[in-house]
Amino acid sequence: MTTPEPQPSDREPAEPAQSTEPAESAGSATSSEPSESSAASESPEASEPADSPAAASAASEGPAAAEPKYADRVYRSTSGLVGGVLILGLACWLGVDAVVVGEGDTPWLALAALLFLVPLVAAYTLVPAVYANEDRLRVRNPFRTITLPWGRVVSLRSGYTNEVFSEEGDKYQLWALPVSLRARKKASRRDQRAMGDRALGAEASLGGGTARRGSSAAGVSDRPAERAQTDRSMDELRELHESRGSEASAQGEVSVRWAYEIIAPSVAGAVLLAVLLGFG
Repeated sequence: MTTPEPQPSDREPAEPAQSTEPAESAGSATSSEPSESSAASESPEASEPADSPAAASAASEGPAAAEPKYADRVYRSTSGLVGGVLILGLACWLGVDAVVVGEGDTPWLALAALLFLVPLVAAYTLVPAVYANEDRLRVRNPFRTITLPWGRVVSLRSGYTNEVFSEEGDKYQLWALPVSLRARKKASRRDQRAMGDRALGAEASLGGGTARRGSSAAGVSDRPAERAQTDRSMDELRELHESRGSEASAQGEVSVRWAYEIIAPSVAGAVLLAVLLGFG
């Protein structure tokens, strides 16, 4: 007698089919990793080590390149510029008129006078200037330009003229900063008037209290005095000298350059004018 073999039931759940999506996603992930590594290896910035010479030089040049560079402070005389332009305009008008309308030796005399006078007028009115930066002081006077490093400057003095003294004992006048005694007196009167007005206003507002009156008077006395324009410019130059005189970049030699571009035409005009007057 044989026993029947068990037959599989139709209701027995079938085995679920295995999904291939995770494998495909894993394969795509693994395939993307070599591309990223190859891209990283091809990039020059990523492959350059941090301690390479190029990186070190870039790091060292970074702060230096970021330092701002300031232009020179320029000091000029506004009245000198205005007066020079007016005088040159008048001289050119009269000279050109004499050249065009004049007869005989008049045109030649006018040309010689222009050649002699125009450089001189420009030298004393338009040329003077003072240039100052953190390393040096450059003084452009009518006939020469003096460059003084702050380390070679001894002092800047203001009397009837503004002057700078070098360590060698040389004195150079600052033509671009003329002293005006009238401007000084005007600034002093303005300062005294302002101090008086402030003192009266403080007493009136405090009602005459003794202690408060004393404090207000002290506040008025601490107020900076009025200064003429050229004196304020000299104060700025003194501050630069005091703050930068000991710096290594402010050392060097004093140099003087003569303005031959002004001296030569003026001398030629004077010689020509003397010859024309002597033989005319």
